[in-house]
Amino acid sequence: MEADIVVIGGGIAGLTAAVEAAETGYSVILVEKNPYLGGRVTQLTKYFPKVCPPYCGLEILFKRLQNCRNLKYLTMAEVKRVSGSPGDFTVTVEKKPRFVTDACTACGACVEVCPVEIPNPFNFGMDKCKAIYFPHEMAFPPIYVIDAEACKGKECGQCVSACKYNAIDLDMKPEEITIKTKAIIVATGWNPYDATKLDNLGFGKYPNVITNMMMERLASPNGPTKGKILRPSDGKEPKTVAFVQCAGSRDENHLPYCSAICCLASMKHALYIREQIPDSKVYIFYIDLRAYGRYEDFFQRVASDENVQFIKGKIAKIEETENGNLIVYAEDTATGRKVSMEVEMVVLATGMQPTTAVNKIEGLEYDEYGFVIEREGIIPCGVARMPADVASSNRDATGAVLKAIQVIRG
Repeated sequence: MEADIVVIGGGIAGLTAAVEAAETGYSVILVEKNPYLGGRVTQLTKYFPKVCPPYCGLEILFKRLQNCRNLKYLTMAEVKRVSGSPGDFTVTVEKKPRFVTDACTACGACVEVCPVEIPNPFNFGMDKCKAIYFPHEMAFPPIYVIDAEACKGKECGQCVSACKYNAIDLDMKPEEITIKTKAIIVATGWNPYDATKLDNLGFGKYPNVITNMMMERLASPNGPTKGKILRPSDGKEPKTVAFVQCAGSRDENHLPYCSAICCLASMKHALYIREQIPDSKVYIFYIDLRAYGRYEDFFQRVASDENVQFIKGKIAKIEETENGNLIVYAEDTATGRKVSMEVEMVVLATGMQPTTAVNKIEGLEYDEYGFVIEREGIIPCGVARMPADVASSNRDATGAVLKAIQVIRG
């Protein structure tokens, strides 16, 4: 395959870069490792500061993408190697089998007969889906996918029999694809920091300790609880919720840097809780509050709620009570007092870690934290370059396109 520009990663930054480059007239191939485009943004309930749903923006991007004849996209495809020089790069891609073809109409007949259930990856395992599943309600491309590790294959084959469009092919094999390109935009995005590494905070040990991205899914209408914020242990509405800021961020033992958006995300989550559970109380434990520029107004909006309390202090540990509640131990650094508080649920504001910190692409250069270092012809954007919110990632993607065009035009 050949293209003027290869975009690695189909999240919001990668989509923006791919569409804007293609609309400018350059040929583009977009490579995404998930079975759908949209990345982390698809898992969000709302954006800050407007607190509006993200799907409207994604729908516009998908429509623009479909109108670009010079833009091709590959899903379930992972870039393994990059080699060459500006104007003459080779990108090696491993494409995993989806086992479902473009003939799929998303009718759902296959799901009804599938006997295998798995933890739903889109909802961080908080509910179940079948081994053949639709990634999420607004998934693009709108095609089912089979979990290769869970599916029994031809030993079962019930989905094949149920599909009247012959869209299921259990004989699909992995492919290696080579792409020749002139410039590369890296938009590989981020993963939430692994909260199980934070031993003192109880994630994975206490069911009512969840992460900020899990909160997004709980509040979402297409989430595991259909938008009801319920604590996992017993399905009750949590009337008292503590947020732990910098869970894994600004910590020499984990992520030494600030992840940029965690404070604002927790403020948004506080609004979710306060709007849905009017008699609730929210406590936000923080080291330093980050609400820069135009986000100051958003902070003031949240801070004006008398049932949202900001406590300057770092959490020392969390313990569980017999009834599933949680005791949060901290020091209030503003007063010097030790604080112990019983709450019904705890949300960890885990840091943003670039995916390339764990899954490195051969041929790219990285800093000490795993962020991609720019060099001529290879331009990182979004969280592949540094922690950023959605708006900043989009602006960054546009800038990356301009740099890629400069490489192409010499």
